[in-house]
Amino acid sequence: MNKRFVVAWVVLFAVWMVKDMVVHGMLLGRDYGASQQLFRPEADAQSYFGWMVLAHVLLAGAFVWIYQRGIAPDKPWLEQGIRYGIAVALLTVVPTYLIYFAVQPLPGALVGKQIVFDAIGLLLLGIVVAWLHRTKPAP
Repeated sequence: MNKRFVVAWVVLFAVWMVKDMVVHGMLLGRDYGASQQLFRPEADAQSYFGWMVLAHVLLAGAFVWIYQRGIAPDKPWLEQGIRYGIAVALLTVVPTYLIYFAVQPLPGALVGKQIVFDAIGLLLLGIVVAWLHRTKPAP
């Protein structure tokens, strides 16, 4: 574990938490409220916030770790970040919400928004991790 890894892990954790607050708190908050019988009440959910933080610490660390092992030094960092964000979204966000939709009576519109917003978020996270790992051009 080197300094770049630790810095990227901390940055990705912070950005991921903010992204999820925006997506799930602001953009989807009203949608979740309309389906509140499917979710924990707000007061109860707050008592589980530590688990949410732990999950994001693990997500950010794994995201950076996997990215570091797949860097192609001869490719542009932005291209790599976009490709990585798409790959992770297709591996995680899309199937996860489709599975939730299959087993939980969530409205289709909500699932569609979850997929779109979280996939866009992972694209941005891919760009951030790639930017943090970009190599300086040779003089």
